[in-house]
Amino acid sequence: MAKAVSGLVSKGPSLLKGFIDSATPKYHLFVKYAKVELAPPTPADIPQIRSGIQKLLTGFRTGKWKEATVKEAWLDSLVTAEVVFWFFIGECIGKRSIVGYHV
Repeated sequence: MAKAVSGLVSKGPSLLKGFIDSATPKYHLFVKYAKVELAPPTPADIPQIRSGIQKLLTGFRTGKWKEATVKEAWLDSLVTAEVVFWFFIGECIGKRSIVGYHV
């Protein structure tokens, strides 16, 4: 047993270096995308948001939503369900602890 532990301790630094070397590029890619995706909208984004909402409302009024393919409708349903579930988690479950209500 002591021999196995001493072998693991001797290989520890090289295993740790290998882990760090393989994880570093993935971490940098995560940070790159997180900076873009998690950033709040800027005032420059407001015209794009406004035009997107206008397109959505126009499509709803003209009945364009009836021409959606099954794949598009399924994906839209999944996104809607995700938003509703996260809203439920944030509003209902987030206000309680495991034992009861927060004081």
